Amino acid sequence: MKKQILFSILLVLGFSTTYAQDLPPNPEPGKCYVRCTTPDVYENQTVQVQVTPEFKKLKVVPAEYKKVTEEVIIKEASKKLTVVPAKYRTETITFLKKQGASTLKVIPAKLGTGAETVEIKPAYAQWELGSPAPDCASGNPDDCRYWCYKGYPAEFTTVPTQVLNADATTSSNPIPEQSGTYSKRVVVEPARVIEEEIPAEYGTVTKTVLVKDAYTEEVVVPATFKTVTKEVLTQKGGLTTWKEVECSLVEYSALPINWDLGSATLTPQAKSIIDTRLMPVLANNPGAKMEIASHTDSRGSKSSNKALSDRRAQSVVTYLISKGVNSSRLVANGYGETRLKNRCSDGVTCTERQHASNRRTEFRLIQ
Repeated sequence: MKKQILFSILLVLGFSTTYAQDLPPNPEPGKCYVRCTTPDVYENQTVQVQVTPEFKKLKVVPAEYKKVTEEVIIKEASKKLTVVPAKYRTETITFLKKQGASTLKVIPAKLGTGAETVEIKPAYAQWELGSPAPDCASGNPDDCRYWCYKGYPAEFTTVPTQVLNADATTSSNPIPEQSGTYSKRVVVEPARVIEEEIPAEYGTVTKTVLVKDAYTEEVVVPATFKTVTKEVLTQKGGLTTWKEVECSLVEYSALPINWDLGSATLTPQAKSIIDTRLMPVLANNPGAKMEIASHTDSRGSKSSNKALSDRRAQSVVTYLISKGVNSSRLVANGYGETRLKNRCSDGVTCTERQHASNRRTEFRLIQ
């Protein structure tokens, strides 16, 4: 009855504040109301980020040769003189034994590092309930709270990439030609008086002939891409209307989750409790916001207890989001050891059962 009277007084006083236009019209004494908002609607979109560029590789095919055999004269025909024999001299003949060519060396492509920043979650803002005024005259601290429209910045991720600094090229080095020699005898003075024909003599030489010079073949290496998912706001939510709810839902109710010591991981049993206790409340009160509050006992440091309660409250919120609840309808608060339900503060000896009553997770509907 006391809570109903205080709530009625709050409604009357509220019309004189700057937020009077946001209060429910014609409220009834003893009733409880929450503001139902249209949540922001987000859509997951994927973008393709080029991680490596397309470039080409060069493969060298060496020069192709074949062996050629030719018949050459090694001694010319002459005449033999019976009285005065012929006189000869020997000459060295130079010939092209192997034709010149070239070799090719591949200078591979050079890649550099880069990065591309992608917005994965846009900036957003939401209404949040502030702390109670220190000079509040009411016994209920929720009577003197105010609303703040708090903005949250966008979130970004940086994807490492590679860029093409210099493409693959080749350098050429010449292969010199090779020469060979053979000797032949040349008549200096033919025989006189009696002539006798001396036939020519022949031999063979082998040449290495270039069939096809060295060349390169191109192999194209395709670009690679990475798919990045980002959230895009497709419809902005906002305040719609006030809705009457059960008064028990605006007060903290226990969520009987048995957390493992020092852990903020939800067990299958804890997820089942969330499914049966919280999901129906959210479904039956569309647009209403819910606070998930987690507490610890006084054992341990205040900072570690605060961090642990934050993680546990956020674990519940994260699970609800995975079940399809819009994140704008959920608020995770960790209070650590600041809201003990009994006298078991630092330095006070208590039983394990008394400490356990302070280790709790609660929920309620908020404006």
